[in-house]
Amino acid sequence: MTGTDTLVVFTDLDGTLLDHETYDHTAARPALDLLRRERIPLILSSSKTAAEIAPLRRELGFDHCEAIVENGAGILEADKETPAKSATHGRLMDALDTLPPDLRGAFRCFSDCSVGEIADMTGLEPDAAARARQRDFSEPGLWTGTGEGRARFLSELSKAGIIARQGGRFLTLSFGGDKADGLRRITDRYAQRTGARPISVALGDAPNDAAMLEAADIGYIVANPAHGGIPRLAGEDSGKIRRIDTPGPVGWNQAVLYCIGHMKKRNANG
Repeated sequence: MTGTDTLVVFTDLDGTLLDHETYDHTAARPALDLLRRERIPLILSSSKTAAEIAPLRRELGFDHCEAIVENGAGILEADKETPAKSATHGRLMDALDTLPPDLRGAFRCFSDCSVGEIADMTGLEPDAAARARQRDFSEPGLWTGTGEGRARFLSELSKAGIIARQGGRFLTLSFGGDKADGLRRITDRYAQRTGARPISVALGDAPNDAAMLEAADIGYIVANPAHGGIPRLAGEDSGKIRRIDTPGPVGWNQAVLYCIGHMKKRNANG
């Protein structure tokens, strides 16, 4: 290795590694190839389910790495297709269905929709939409009511111990755990296995990535003109977090290549 073996890269998917509209990652191929050559772990971190992430992780060539699923509500272990069995999703839906009808009716979640409706909402192909519907830890959806109603909705959810996080498209509900928690759990594992804490690098484009970016040693905010993006973070003042003006996998590729190149130069110079 060349001094980059202490890096672990954590990345959001939609709008970051994957194009916001097409979900394509071709433009990120040079950086992905470099990560594989250098044996730098790539931890996919997304609101996507294990059923969605497992085939993508395999396609990218990082089956040997853990993945953070459903916005950090769960971990998909390395070389596994499904997470450990959990009753979390059932408890979440039970709590959601006890809300006042006006609030419950204004939140259209994936479990309310057919596979075809999810495909229309997301732009996914039907088979991919079916995988998106296979929830284990969380439930995404669209709020269709008023701003005042949304505030009431979030307040009622909090009474039931449910946390809501806004992503690039969907509001995702869970009983806690976020991408930052997943990052810390996985870096702890690497530290225990190797005896040294790795340098964590995180990339994201949406508000639900902010905590992960702040928890990482190095963060990159990838531009996404399709939504409001991430407000200024404290880590930007120190240079720990940087913004990449080019959106999607092109910007992701630039950030990862720059980061690895910078680390190599720093290590070479002692």
